[in-house]
Amino acid sequence: MRYLPLTDEDRTSMLATVGVESVDALYRGVPKAALLDRPVDLPPHGGEIEVERRICALAAQNIGASTAPFFLGAGNYFHHIPATVDHLIQRSEYLTSYTPYQPEISQGTLQALFEFQTQVALITGMEIANASMYDGATACAEAAMMACRVTRRHRVVLSGGLHPHYRDVTATNVKFMSLDISALAPDANGTEDAAVTIDDHTACVVVQNPDVFGRVRDYSNLGAACRAKGALLVVVVTEIVSLGALMPPGDMGADIVAAEGQSLGNPMSFGGPHVGLFAVREKFLRQMPGRLCGETVDTDGKRGWVLTLSTREQHIRREKATSNICTNSGLCALAFTIHLTLLGEAGFTRLAAINHARASTLAKKLGAVPGVVLLNETFFNEFTLRLPRPASPIVDTLAARGILAGVPVVRLFPDQRDLANLLLVSATEMTTDDDMDRLVAALGEVLK
Repeated sequence: MRYLPLTDEDRTSMLATVGVESVDALYRGVPKAALLDRPVDLPPHGGEIEVERRICALAAQNIGASTAPFFLGAGNYFHHIPATVDHLIQRSEYLTSYTPYQPEISQGTLQALFEFQTQVALITGMEIANASMYDGATACAEAAMMACRVTRRHRVVLSGGLHPHYRDVTATNVKFMSLDISALAPDANGTEDAAVTIDDHTACVVVQNPDVFGRVRDYSNLGAACRAKGALLVVVVTEIVSLGALMPPGDMGADIVAAEGQSLGNPMSFGGPHVGLFAVREKFLRQMPGRLCGETVDTDGKRGWVLTLSTREQHIRREKATSNICTNSGLCALAFTIHLTLLGEAGFTRLAAINHARASTLAKKLGAVPGVVLLNETFFNEFTLRLPRPASPIVDTLAARGILAGVPVVRLFPDQRDLANLLLVSATEMTTDDDMDRLVAALGEVLK
């Protein structure tokens, strides 16, 4: 049977209330050319067992990260998630809590968000962090728009090392805001000097560290150049585990940090849902998008938590808001907080060291394959290889052998055919020696 709760009498009553004679009449304003005259091309409904079998068969066509050697990254990373994380986030007081507008009954949620903000501020080296964004890409877009509000300028410079998905999301968000997006060419060789692009109209320069090609940079000089011109430096981090080993953006002079927190506590999930991190200098606090959870005391002097410095325009009078984001990825942020708490400072640092060690070992092995050239002079857990011929067919061939070898760079930059031979490869604590040896051997055979 189909689980449709309405009877024919129910439908007749509803149509009478609306004032139409049939369901078709509800669509009279839709052009006939836009209406289907046949059923949707989907399988017919079935019983629970049949549907489960069908879905499992479809899922079995995928090669999962945990079932094959896996070297994909490019902003979405395969890390181990402790069982404690999933156990705790499924407790009812966390799983069902969403919008903590009533602090007197939301203290647990608010405290978790407060701890989350503290952690983000610490690892990014910034003074203030909000209670999360949707994901790293939307956080990047919000950072660009915030910079324009702060500086009262309209030009945004996007580095050639910025992930192209972040670039596209930013361009989409500012499309109707009369802002000028200056996107620099892809910087596969690490020769970009974004400082020369700064002029008196520049609101900010947006860079990524490690960049989309895996290269690690120190942006301290760029930060100084931005300040000299009255512009802001926005640093994007797509692999948050890297901050366990690298200089935090705040120490480089970043004014805004936009990051993706997926690597801690959150599975890859085909690209989402994830959790965006957003941190700023305290002097820019009033222009920060999203929520901010603050510490206070109640009438009895007991410590408590509330949403603070958030105007009603954020949620109701949208045309007056500083941002179109008035919510947060609460459950994903909680998973991030629990995972980082379990690690602690020493564990976070050790996890980063393991990631870099795994990637260094892999890079050395792959660099010994005839015809393969390592482009990066620096990297964290991801790097770019130049192959002797286009990467996409090679990746397809290796996938047919059960090895997910990496991301062809041309998939990220489809208009840049000169990048066709580049392959982006990632290794994390989940990458075993056997995984590496299988990739090296298979790649060597394919390139013969």
